Amino acid sequence: MKKITLICGVGMSTSLLVSKMEEVAKNKGINVEIRATAEGKFREYENDTDVLLLGPQVGYLLDKFKKKYAETGIKISIIDSVDYGMMNGEKVLDYALNM
Repeated sequence: MKKITLICGVGMSTSLLVSKMEEVAKNKGINVEIRATAEGKFREYENDTDVLLLGPQVGYLLDKFKKKYAETGIKISIIDSVDYGMMNGEKVLDYALNM
């Protein structure tokens, strides 16, 4: 099971996107665990995350996270701003699974 964590400023705006991603995963029979959190709380999930996606509003943290977690194997990227704005759970889920 792939474990995907989304980060935004306080973890709230990504919660809706997580719901949409979970719905797509359920409809497609994809076994994933998806959650949203604030940047400061990611430590709670750092040992239980395969893919880390940053909301566009915190994209400036990409280098910091890549440096800190370089040796852990966590795949880290920024969510496409259009997909994020449209809350396109299917596209974001596909992106995460194909990283």
